[in-house]
Amino acid sequence: MEAQDDTEPEWQAVLEPGEEIRFRARATDAILAVTDRRLVVAASHRIPLAIPFEGLRRVQFDIERERPATLVLVPELARHAPQVLEIPPQQYHTAAEALVALGLALAPIDSGAKPE
Repeated sequence: MEAQDDTEPEWQAVLEPGEEIRFRARATDAILAVTDRRLVVAASHRIPLAIPFEGLRRVQFDIERERPATLVLVPELARHAPQVLEIPPQQYHTAAEALVALGLALAPIDSGAKPE
């Protein structure tokens, strides 16, 4: 079993009954998790963001040369603070999986169009 560090939350306390983590990626100082119900950002001893997918307004992922990538999560409601996470290169694969799942969860919410 892998050792838990300061950014690794006690997931049992974070998750709602029956909720399951589908994808998880480690940022420099937080954990990004996409569950079967919502998006969760867990930092050292706190949860700065835990919102259902429809509560997310924007996701931006920027990759620059010689720096960690920047992931920006902007909630719909101003009472939830936007989150800016640094994603190290060794986490790009897991972050990409989480972003694909998040994008697919958002697509039916934001598009008024019917799929073809």
